[in-house]
Amino acid sequence: MPLSERAQQLIPKARIISFADWPYQQAAIAIWQQADDQTCYLSDSDLDTIVNLEPDLLVYSQQARKLRDNANIIVDNARQTVLSQFPTIFYPGGDLYPPHRAEACWRDFWNFLRCITYGIAGQQIPYTSAEGLENMRLLYQELQYH
Repeated sequence: MPLSERAQQLIPKARIISFADWPYQQAAIAIWQQADDQTCYLSDSDLDTIVNLEPDLLVYSQQARKLRDNANIIVDNARQTVLSQFPTIFYPGGDLYPPHRAEACWRDFWNFLRCITYGIAGQQIPYTSAEGLENMRLLYQELQYH
């Protein structure tokens, strides 16, 4: 299913995290930014480098690592919870029908968890971008109606 022009315009704007106000060395921010640009979790090497630059983040980096290492289990559990609470969600008329919508939903779960690990590793609450979240809301609306 091809995306509308509006959806294609919103996708790069729908970044839910911003590092603009994080109080860390630019070298550490660059690591978070690169991981986000590549839509990946922080690697062990990334986390170790961040802790070398910002030693106070050691415990939080360990928490982020644990979440990252269990991401598939966490997302699978979230999926099972959604399915048990909304058993008809996959059927025609359900919010996750047709199947490509369900796959996008699970991918979003994974990406939200990825962003949560950044916030935990950096102890930044809130860590989200209001503008990015608004663009994501608009993107979801666009995808729902087109």
